[in-house]
Amino acid sequence: MPEWLSGGNSAGETQGQKLRRMLASGRIVRAPGAHNALAGLIAREAGFDALYVSGGAVTASLGLPDLGMMTQEELLLVVRSLARATGLPLIVDGDTGYGEALNAMRLVAELEMAGAAAVHIEDQVLPKKCGHLNDKTIIPADQMAAKIAAAKRAARHLLVIARTDAAASEGLQGAIARGRIYAEAGADVIFPDALTSLEQFRAFAAAMPRPVMANMTEFGRTPLESATALEEAGIRIVIWPVSSLRIAAKAMEGFYGELARDDTTAPQVDRMLTRKRLYELIGYHDFEALDRSIIASVAPERPDA
Repeated sequence: MPEWLSGGNSAGETQGQKLRRMLASGRIVRAPGAHNALAGLIAREAGFDALYVSGGAVTASLGLPDLGMMTQEELLLVVRSLARATGLPLIVDGDTGYGEALNAMRLVAELEMAGAAAVHIEDQVLPKKCGHLNDKTIIPADQMAAKIAAAKRAARHLLVIARTDAAASEGLQGAIARGRIYAEAGADVIFPDALTSLEQFRAFAAAMPRPVMANMTEFGRTPLESATALEEAGIRIVIWPVSSLRIAAKAMEGFYGELARDDTTAPQVDRMLTRKRLYELIGYHDFEALDRSIIASVAPERPDA
């Protein structure tokens, strides 16, 4: 029975508290990207206990480029559906905080109400870019620190993660210096994007007074390392932000191409998720049983029966 629909325990551990407990366990937190609730359910069933909501993946699913064009409400819609469907801690890409200090504070408050566990805010100038592209422009460190401090002031349980894109323009030592400033401003986790080697991650993590997050996006500047190797280098959270979207889009590209050629889906049925399997994933029969029980429980007795 879906707890969120049937009055589950609302006084339990918050999602932010869950994520803090996971970080305190000493094991790396593995958070694959999920751009919608169905993807989140599949990831949860595979055994993952945290998820990442990528701005790049969500904007791509909307048919938009990752240039800060998505609205806050579009992001919140995805976060709400993922939180409701999976019940897992969500680490959310907050881009540049959707503005300055007050905007970042509102983003934190809205994400907490939507069910998120953490948000990361980056030190780029709008229009921002994917962290693995060139010619990024970053704001002064003190301006970013003020934004992080404001976000922390708005947070009750949600973790605030400070992302820095400074490695490309200021080098590793510049990124480390910024990470320390952001930690002093109150950031719970530091996220250096687009580092170019495992050795850089190891040096960055060793220099930080806070846990460090790593991005293992494909087709970028960072070599793909295993979670085990990153954990040994001192990393505490690893994300694979757009991987599931890329897999799904590649499959759909093949499907539509073959359908246009064959004029029937028959040759592709064995590659599809069956109706039975889809119903298992979304808990169709649990909802159906709940509906029947409600109807049965509220049916009034006739006085003459």
